[in-house]
Amino acid sequence: MLPEAAGDWAFFLDIDGTLLEHAERPDAVRPGEPLFRLLAGLQRATGGALALISGRSVPDVDALFAPLRLPVAGQHGVERRDARGAVHRHVFPEAALRSAAARIADFVAGRPGLLFENKGHSLALHYRLAPQLASAAQAVLREAAQRLGDGFEVLGGKMVIELKPSGRDKGSAIEEFMREPPFAGRTPVFIGDDQTDEYGFGVINRLGGQSVKVGAGPSVARWRIADALAVRTWLGAWLERFAAAP
Repeated sequence: MLPEAAGDWAFFLDIDGTLLEHAERPDAVRPGEPLFRLLAGLQRATGGALALISGRSVPDVDALFAPLRLPVAGQHGVERRDARGAVHRHVFPEAALRSAAARIADFVAGRPGLLFENKGHSLALHYRLAPQLASAAQAVLREAAQRLGDGFEVLGGKMVIELKPSGRDKGSAIEEFMREPPFAGRTPVFIGDDQTDEYGFGVINRLGGQSVKVGAGPSVARWRIADALAVRTWLGAWLERFAAAP
């Protein structure tokens, strides 16, 4: 079951596992022209009230969807580009994170199958290609977080564990967007598939919006949808209905 479509929606969309199927490596994802057209159409039909909410960095999202340049919250809300193009970044002790990144990189170097991403404001350790190393990967990230102290936190995801500054998440990013035009006054809709999206679902529920969970698993989301293909199909149907609306 999905909510009845309405023309006043503001869309907040996760990328990996939501708009696109998960790949073995984050850099193996290829959106394709149909998705570009869909996102551009949604942006026009909503008067610009469309934002991508991702664990990826803002430059990575831009490269993935070029030439589109959309409002985006990157690295789980640690950085955000608003609809005017202004970039907001959470202040945190960068030197401490760089030190943690060096230790994690040393750990990964001797363990084939692990993929380490230093996104600048957050760190991610993927073990999709080495599931037998899941416990070891999680342990090294948690040890790094413990060394860094209360200013940082660990996030679990699908075959990935991440380390980021605390105080920002996907939910806080959505709240910030909803205080600004062209999102303010619209009904927020957030679609996501992962544990990190639960922060966004909680905020959407509190704001009286539509929270949509992709796939199985426990969630506070009010609605369910099967997979990324179903998400793209559903968004396409919304666009067909409201693209020509006055």
